[in-house]
Amino acid sequence: MKEGPDIALIGALVGDPARANMLAALMSGKALTASELAAEAGVAAPTASAHLARLEDGGLVRRRKQGRHSYFALADGEVAALLEAMMGLAARRGHMRVRTGPNDPAMRRARVCYDHLAGEFGVRMLDSMTARGLVSAEAETLNLTPAGRSFAADFGVDLDEIERGRRPLCRSCLDWSARRAHLAGGLGAAMLGRFYALGWAKRQEGGRVVRFSDAGERAFRAAFPD
Repeated sequence: MKEGPDIALIGALVGDPARANMLAALMSGKALTASELAAEAGVAAPTASAHLARLEDGGLVRRRKQGRHSYFALADGEVAALLEAMMGLAARRGHMRVRTGPNDPAMRRARVCYDHLAGEFGVRMLDSMTARGLVSAEAETLNLTPAGRSFAADFGVDLDEIERGRRPLCRSCLDWSARRAHLAGGLGAAMLGRFYALGWAKRQEGGRVVRFSDAGERAFRAAFPD
């Protein structure tokens, strides 16, 4: 085997249908129990535990003990970005699930991608911030400009708190449905948190869909104009 990163290992971990369903469920950003993930994958509890052990050993999920239960979540935003990019590639190659549902248009409009906003609303936010010079884009790297720092502070985002952590402030994440980038990283998560706090939007119970109220949508479009 040649030297270098072992993408075959990652491919094998993600490629199993049961594990793929578990990872997709964790894209909601919520930590789930092994029983909940077994139901998502359609497998028995012992089988789910074996799959989760492999995902944990491979660094794709992390386990947290709380009382008698273990909760599982994606290891970090980098894993979420990989999964979102793979979903986009699958969609572009026509590898779609046969079953669709009433939430499909809503998922494309606005949804949670791990901990930040994705879909048409997420892409619009990054496009608007870039066009107004709040974010600069160089290749795949995003940087918050001085004007962007002022905007974020005025919007109620604590940049100092984000930068004390280990995650990137700004990160580009390829949106699977819009096929363009949306804003991830600490700032992306903080912006979605502000939308919730301001009452502009809330996440649909038990899913990834983010629903904006009429007033919230008007405020969002004013804050992030075309």
